[in-house]
Amino acid sequence: MPTAPTLLVADDHPLFRDALRRLVAGFWPAASVHEAADADGVFGLAESHPQADLLLLDLTMPGARGFSVLVHLRAQHPALPIVMVSARDDAETRRRALEHGASGFLSKSATAAEIQATLDGVLAGDPPALPDARPIGAAEQAVAARVASLTPAQFRVLSRAAAGLLNKQIAWELGIGEATVKAHMGAVLDKLGATNRTQAVLMLGQLGLEPLAALPDDAAIDA
Repeated sequence: MPTAPTLLVADDHPLFRDALRRLVAGFWPAASVHEAADADGVFGLAESHPQADLLLLDLTMPGARGFSVLVHLRAQHPALPIVMVSARDDAETRRRALEHGASGFLSKSATAAEIQATLDGVLAGDPPALPDARPIGAAEQAVAARVASLTPAQFRVLSRAAAGLLNKQIAWELGIGEATVKAHMGAVLDKLGATNRTQAVLMLGQLGLEPLAALPDDAAIDA
């Protein structure tokens, strides 16, 4: 276990990030901590710190749709241990996080001792124990596998489409052309096996905190 670990902290609340940073400094005075406040920021952190020892990832930060960011990061950075952090502490949420690739789970109400024990265990490579809750279903597993196949650019486009942005707005936010957005969305549809944009967004909803029970056979808005 490293004595001066590099930790990435992704949470949209500055006070929570500050509290985590202070705790980490108490656990490992020589630790290096890098922070992000949204999904795009954590993607950048993971890319710019490929040797990071651990990522603390908020479940509900801006740009995140349930477990989709976890699934995407797990595919893009398979060697990076990820600890999911959430105010939701029920057994099903914990189990979904672990089944989707998290190396650990922390409640935002955890004590300092509980946080240190969890981080120590993850850094030591200890496998997490699955809570006694219903495992994720086949539909959610299938969607997760397809989302994991998306490139970072494709995932960013899909996430913004899921937030209700039009192609023109997505292009402006990402600094790319509208034609490029359409090309990425076309690739997203192919990889997800979706017939149109709305169905792709609904499929992503399978990774939400309250997963959809079923997907429609068609949708109203064409890609």
